[in-house]
Amino acid sequence: MFTGLVDDVGTVVGVADGDAGREFRIECRYDDLEDGESIAVNGACLTVREYGAGWFTVAAVVTTLGRTTIADWRDGWRVNLERALRVGDRLGGHFVQGHVDGVATVDEVRRRDDAVLVDLALPPGLAELMVQHGSVTVDGVSLTVNDLPAPGALQLSLIEYTLRHTTLGRLAVGDRVHVEADMLGKYVQRLLKESVWSSGR
Repeated sequence: MFTGLVDDVGTVVGVADGDAGREFRIECRYDDLEDGESIAVNGACLTVREYGAGWFTVAAVVTTLGRTTIADWRDGWRVNLERALRVGDRLGGHFVQGHVDGVATVDEVRRRDDAVLVDLALPPGLAELMVQHGSVTVDGVSLTVNDLPAPGALQLSLIEYTLRHTTLGRLAVGDRVHVEADMLGKYVQRLLKESVWSSGR
């Protein structure tokens, strides 16, 4: 479980295919990782395989590569990092599972006053889980839905701090990003569907 509050931006410094899948070596500021620890890498929960002072490795299997942008990662790729939530930690974002629900495409990026507005085109099935001023996770960052400007569209309003401390400040038209809908919304949707099925409607 995560909060969507990025605590480091790492850099991919090695990519190789192996028995565990596609393996990535990532440089970071962490120096106290543990075997099997979960880390959200651009919002995807991955398991630490090897580590040392300032680096760790993770692997992504075929299923993960097909559902995320991870297959695109190359040397030099910058990624948002967050270590798993510990009991007693402050919950400043929202509950994030690290399960990517879909990949969205950046349609527009523009500055408005002191914020940057980013419009995303959502994949099928995700728009119905978005609520204006609700929570959403984009590339591992906990954000507020600024607007739902059109069917299948999501608008973000990025503040200066987010632009400086995550990879979202580099977004450009055509970029693809991981999206995780609010966990509560997903469970409510599932419960409502099961209620309809059980009623025979």
